[in-house]
Amino acid sequence: MLINVPQYIDVEDKIAGPLTAKQLGWLIALGIILLVLWNVVPSAAFFVLGLPLTILFLALAFFKPYGQPLGSFVVFGVMYFFRPKVYVWKRTPQNIVNVPQRTQAMETVTADKHLTSQSLSDLARLLDSEGQVADNDVEKILKNVPTKKY
Repeated sequence: MLINVPQYIDVEDKIAGPLTAKQLGWLIALGIILLVLWNVVPSAAFFVLGLPLTILFLALAFFKPYGQPLGSFVVFGVMYFFRPKVYVWKRTPQNIVNVPQRTQAMETVTADKHLTSQSLSDLARLLDSEGQVADNDVEKILKNVPTKKY
């Protein structure tokens, strides 16, 4: 069974000549704002206010930085500044554990090179505690975990 997959789904439909619905909406909004300004403010102020507004609305309608419309680009930028930041991991001073140096740990390693269930459970407890284990417990756990000398 063959199914037709639509192509060019990322291209917006043209509604009025070469203009899309969004572009047409931005241009209509510009026209309405300029009409209101023409009737409310004096002509010198109209040109001072109208020129930046025209540039802004034309940029919103036609400019696409990085292939995205400028309107969505601005919305994402505002959301970046006002949304709470999520930190996956942030090191704080209470998470720091004084782990013995490698040379000291290598001297205390037992001759047995096989892992036991007790040493694995102790190591898992150390890793799950996120550094909240006392220093003497850390030394005891590291003493029971076999390591290779290279």
